Amino acid sequence: MEPRLVGPGPYRATRLWNEIIELFRAGMPLRKHRCRFKSYERCFKASEAVDCLHELLGSNQNFGPEVTRNQTVKLLKKFLKNHVIEDIKGRWGKEDFQDDGHLYSHDITELQAVGSCRLWKLVGFPPSSPLKPYPKKPSGGKEVIKFPGWDEPKAGTSQEHIPVKSVTMNSEMWYKRHSIAIGEVPACKLVFRRELTQTNIEEIWKSMTLSRLQKVLGLDSLDEVLDTKLVNSKHIVQNAYNVTKQGIVILEDKSKELPHWILSAMKCLANWPSCSDLKQPTYSGFERDVFKTIMDYFGQIKEPLLTFHFFDVFVSVLGLLQKHSKAVEALQISCLLLPPENRKRLQLLVRMMAKISFNKDLPPLSESVRTRTLMVQAFSRCILCSKDEMDLDELLAAKLVSFLMDNYQEILSVPSALKSCIEEHVVHLQRVQIKYAGADTDATFPPPSFCHQISTDEFEYQRASGSQEPLAALLEEIVMNKEISVKDKKKQLKQFQKSYPEVYKVRFPTPETEAVLFPEKNKQKPPILMWALKKPFQPFHRTRSFRM
Repeated sequence: MEPRLVGPGPYRATRLWNEIIELFRAGMPLRKHRCRFKSYERCFKASEAVDCLHELLGSNQNFGPEVTRNQTVKLLKKFLKNHVIEDIKGRWGKEDFQDDGHLYSHDITELQAVGSCRLWKLVGFPPSSPLKPYPKKPSGGKEVIKFPGWDEPKAGTSQEHIPVKSVTMNSEMWYKRHSIAIGEVPACKLVFRRELTQTNIEEIWKSMTLSRLQKVLGLDSLDEVLDTKLVNSKHIVQNAYNVTKQGIVILEDKSKELPHWILSAMKCLANWPSCSDLKQPTYSGFERDVFKTIMDYFGQIKEPLLTFHFFDVFVSVLGLLQKHSKAVEALQISCLLLPPENRKRLQLLVRMMAKISFNKDLPPLSESVRTRTLMVQAFSRCILCSKDEMDLDELLAAKLVSFLMDNYQEILSVPSALKSCIEEHVVHLQRVQIKYAGADTDATFPPPSFCHQISTDEFEYQRASGSQEPLAALLEEIVMNKEISVKDKKKQLKQFQKSYPEVYKVRFPTPETEAVLFPEKNKQKPPILMWALKKPFQPFHRTRSFRM
C-alpha cells in the first residue's frame, strides 16, 4: 500500500489515524518466532514493530523524518489502548507497550504455542476493524461567506431619505464638453453611505479574513473545521494594528503579559552568551536550569497557545506543507485569529526556540537529544493539542512546531496583502458613490438579474430614444438662454446640430423655423453728404528738375 498525502479539510486527524493504521497493518512483516520452548507463527517482536512504524512515519510526507523513535513507541501504545492490537487473551485498553522483545501476532486464531513461556506477552490484531468512522458531513453546497452591506439604510428608514443630488446639464456645461461625444446625458445621484463604526470595520475584517482562509485551504465551507461564531473580530484588528516595529503584539491589558522573570529567562537563552537581563552564570549547568524553568512554566498552562478551538484549523493547514507559500499564508491568517495574549506568547516562544536551535555558542541542553529536537519535544504540546485526547496529537504538533520554527518571521507577521485589500475595501465603502439612472457603476449594488443580447439596429434605436428627452431639454435651454450673445448662441446651435442632427431636426424641421429665432433687421443706407464728395480732378503739373 502506497502512502498518500492527506490534504486539508475536515476530520484530517481521523483520516491520518486511519491512514497510518492501514500502512502499518499492510507493511508489518510477520514470521515465525521462538521464545524459549515455545514457537509462534505469523508474529513479530515489539522492537520490530517500532522499527517498521518508525520507518513508515519517517518516509510518509504527512509526518516526515523528524519523527523520533520515542514518539513511535508512544503511538504504538495508543494502538494497544485503542484496540488496534490486543493481548493473546483479548485484553486491551492499557498503554503498556514497550520497545522490547514482546511478541505480537497478526491473527490470534493462528497462534501455535509449545511448552511454557511466562515472560512473553502475546498480542495480535483484533478481527474487527480498528479504523475510526467519519462524522456525517452536513448536507449543503459550497458556502459563500456573506459580506455585510454597509450601504443599506438603518432599520425604520427608506431609501427615499438618503440624501441625493440630481445633476442636470445646462448649456454652458454642455458647451464646455462639446468636443466629447456624449452618447446620452442621464440624470445621476450622489449616494452618501452610512458612516462606518468601529464595529462595522471589525466585522469587515472578520468576514474578509475568514473568506481568504477558506480560499487558501480550498474548502467549500469552514464550518467543518471552525465555528466562525466564536471568532472574535476585535482580536483580529488588534493583532493587525497594535504591534511594535518588530511585529510583536502590544497588549491593552498589561495583566496578561508574561511575568518579568520568564521574559528575562527567555532573553537569556535566546541571546546567549550575551545575557542583558541576568548576570553571567557562576556554575556549570546554569543554562539547563534556566531552560527547565521556562519549560515548567509553559508546561503548566491549561490551554495551548493555539487554543483548543482552532485545533482543527491548524491540523488542516498541515496538509498544505508541501506547498510552502500556501502553508505560510494559511498559518499567517490562522494565527491572526488568536487572542492577542496568545499570539504574543507564541511570537516570543517560537522566536526563542528558533534562536536557541541555531545558537552554536549555547552549550547542549541535553546529553542524548539534539537541541532542535529538544525544543520540539519540550514545547509542542503547549503550542498545539486537542481538548479531547487525540491519538496523533504529539506527531501533528511536532510537525507544525518544526515548520513554525523554520518560518516564524513570515508566519507570525501581519499578512500585508490581506491588510491592504481590507483597507482599500473600507475606504471604498466610505467614499461617496455616483449612481447613474439605468446603470450600475457601483460594485456594491446588486447586479442585474439577467441580460440578453440585442441587434445593432435595436441598440441604436434604444440609444436614440433613450436620449431624446434630455437632449431636447438641453437644446431648448440653449434656445431660451438670453444671457449669451447671438453669436455664441448660433455657435452652440451649430455644434449641437452637428452632433445630434436628429434632435435638432425635430426642433427646427425647416429653415423658416430656425430663421424665426434670429429675425433679420432692415438696414437703411445713410444719405450721401455733399461735403463728403472728393475734390474734382486736377491735371498733373510737371515740375522742373534740377541737375547737380
